Amino acid sequence: MLDADIVVVGAGAAGLSLAHRLPGRASPGAVSSVVLVDPPPGPLRPPRRTWCFWEAGPGRFDPAATASWEWLRVHGRDGRAVRRHIAPVRYKMIRSDDFEALVERDLKARPGLRRVEATVRAVTGLPDATVRVTATDATGAPVVLRARWVFDSRPPERLPAARTRLLQHFRGWFVRTERPVFEPEVADLMDFRTAQPARGLSFGYVLPTGRHTALVEYTGFGPAPLTSDAYDDALEDYTRRVLRTGAVDVLSTEQGVIPMTDADFGRRDEDGDRVFRIGVAGGATRASTGYTFAAVQRQSEAVARAVRAGRRPVPPPPHPARARLMDAVLLRALDTGRVDGPDLFFRLFDRVPAARLLRFLDGRSRLYEDLAVGVRVPVLPMLRTAAELPWLRRRHLPLR
Repeated sequence: MLDADIVVVGAGAAGLSLAHRLPGRASPGAVSSVVLVDPPPGPLRPPRRTWCFWEAGPGRFDPAATASWEWLRVHGRDGRAVRRHIAPVRYKMIRSDDFEALVERDLKARPGLRRVEATVRAVTGLPDATVRVTATDATGAPVVLRARWVFDSRPPERLPAARTRLLQHFRGWFVRTERPVFEPEVADLMDFRTAQPARGLSFGYVLPTGRHTALVEYTGFGPAPLTSDAYDDALEDYTRRVLRTGAVDVLSTEQGVIPMTDADFGRRDEDGDRVFRIGVAGGATRASTGYTFAAVQRQSEAVARAVRAGRRPVPPPPHPARARLMDAVLLRALDTGRVDGPDLFFRLFDRVPAARLLRFLDGRSRLYEDLAVGVRVPVLPMLRTAAELPWLRRRHLPLR
């Protein structure tokens, strides 16, 4: 006997987004029961974090958005600035607490949906074309579920084999200043006036929520994260020397590490052909940028459409094959030092129309647009890198 049509493992961005979209009992193509499994409060739950993405028009999660902007800006190392108007698209910021509260309010009244707090230990495909999920609750008592389909969003314990792995590592301060120093209508996407590391690159990232308040982050692309003290020193330098904020009151902090890799994240799990990986575990993170949230939404909507239509709900690739190939070339070129990262990104924002560049960064551009963007980067180093990729061995590189 089935406990659920669908079990969703993990209640982060991917798990909650999928549960939010799955049709309820009264909807066309409805599933009769969904179980959402989340670990009890503790180290297995992800920390609070902020997600950003660009979207045209009103969006599903707008009520949870902290702020949004229709102007983006990039600063070069020499202080030059490129400011781009991206309307009708807006760059949106959602904090995880607000996102979770919005989704959980909607799910609370959803018939056929059940929440279970337990730590999943194993997901096993069974001979009768069902899946067994074995877990333990906060007291250590066993929890066993059987389902028709399982969508697993738990982060991988190790990376799939890859040729290149960089880390996007960051620490952000939510700050309040005494003076009105921020421009609420402009988000600073990349500010390369930070001290650049010997390998990789770094930049500041500023999302203003008012004249006196903003999220200010120091971000690096490189082989290893910094210590907490080093991040704070970098943020202190950036806020005072570059932004000239004067004294700041740090209201809260966030910190994270995102693997940037050309690994092939399989969406079918080795534990059975009815088990699928979603979110970061299913390759939703864009390797060249670290953006994840928008791809999670596309993947969730595609799965929900398949469920409504009665089709096999295999998650689609979050990013097209051509985009993944371009990411692999860029990561290798950055890792080898063949291209100057700050110069490359500044050149793209300076020379490529904003609408085309955002489609390119989102993996939605057409071939002719990719070629138009490609001629704006250092062509010879990128061609050399593309030529060597097929000969490079994939290895199991460390996750962090």
